[in-house]
Amino acid sequence: MNHDELDRILSKQDDIQPSSGFAASVMESVRDEASAPPPIPFPWKRALPVLLVAVLMLAGLAAAGVVTIVQLSHVAATSEGASSLWDLLPAYAHGSAGAGLGWTAAALLAAFVSVKLSMRLGAGRV
Repeated sequence: MNHDELDRILSKQDDIQPSSGFAASVMESVRDEASAPPPIPFPWKRALPVLLVAVLMLAGLAAAGVVTIVQLSHVAATSEGASSLWDLLPAYAHGSAGAGLGWTAAALLAAFVSVKLSMRLGAGRV
């Protein structure tokens, strides 16, 4: 095949005709879409109480965390025997549960950092 044949093949313009029944099937689809009922709305009246309870629970958890931190800092300021924050933890946290507590905290921190990093990286690509 030489350049002249290739130019002749590429310059040839055929009229493109749709297959028989194409326009009718497209119009039928358009009519079906137009006659379809509207989508079901989201049941906000049922979801709102659950969302409010979740927000109140999170606020209560945050308040309990703040109170615990304040109490621990108060104990640390008055207690001269506590050499580290590890000594301020309850007694059950020093045994085998304490090792699990540390690993759990590390896993939660790693998950939080990875989610925040991926959200920050993905936000610029929208």
